[in-house]
Amino acid sequence: MERRAFLTATAVSAATIGTAATAATTRAGGKFKLRYAPRINAFPAHVGNDPIENIKFAADQGFRGMFDNGLAGKPVELQVKIAEEIEKQGMKLGPFGMGGTDRDHPMVLGGKEAREAVIAGTKAAVEVAKRVNCDRALLVPGNYDLRLHMDYQTANVIDTLRFAAEVAEPAGLVIVLEPLNWYTNHPGLFLHEIPQAYMICRAVNSPSVKILNDLYHQQISEGNLIPNIDRAWDEIGSFHIGDNPGRKEPGSGEINYVNVFKHIHSKGYDGVLCMEHGMSLGRGKEAEMGLIEAYRKADDF
Repeated sequence: MERRAFLTATAVSAATIGTAATAATTRAGGKFKLRYAPRINAFPAHVGNDPIENIKFAADQGFRGMFDNGLAGKPVELQVKIAEEIEKQGMKLGPFGMGGTDRDHPMVLGGKEAREAVIAGTKAAVEVAKRVNCDRALLVPGNYDLRLHMDYQTANVIDTLRFAAEVAEPAGLVIVLEPLNWYTNHPGLFLHEIPQAYMICRAVNSPSVKILNDLYHQQISEGNLIPNIDRAWDEIGSFHIGDNPGRKEPGSGEINYVNVFKHIHSKGYDGVLCMEHGMSLGRGKEAEMGLIEAYRKADDF
């Protein structure tokens, strides 16, 4: 064989092998057992910041969900494109952040203004939900007020959420309430524990008001993750993920996510688990592939 022909054949062969290897890596492991959901811009080192390309890349890696807390603030045209691509890939969209808490008229103090704010926020969330084919919207009730007994504040939040439910329920929207920890990230917030959120959901007594169980926050606030999942199960509408300490991917901290995911899977959960955390390797392709590998390990049950 002539040298030029030999080099050409070798180059073609190497390119073919490289392409096959890349494809094999993309498909490695198949689909995840649970619907872990990367952020809409989780893989910039691989595909840039275009949300559509991120969705495609995530789907190729086996992920079956995506999430974007700021989705409601994006242009309508982009919301529609995101929703169409997620549906095309057979994925589900996790809860998006909704309005409804008014700093001047907080839910914990009740009253007409607080009620009007949460009703307006719910109506806006209903429109976004219809547009993007998502039935979950995230709500944080706001700060605790030192001037009023906790029980009165709880009653005010329950009453206000009942008005929100009257708007959400006919539209098929589920408002998920997220307890956030006091000790590391959110000191002074009203809602910070799963039992507290459970009590509120039971009192509101609507299929449209449920709990978003953020496992990172709850490991800090109370731990006992699996028993609390079981006790609150009927009121849990979604999950967020993050290991502690550090709020990075599963396997980077103290939570045994293999057992937690196995338990959630055994209960028949098919909703989204939003990957609301950073990467222990920082940024770049190596960090992004490390993130994917961490979920492969956590999903190995």
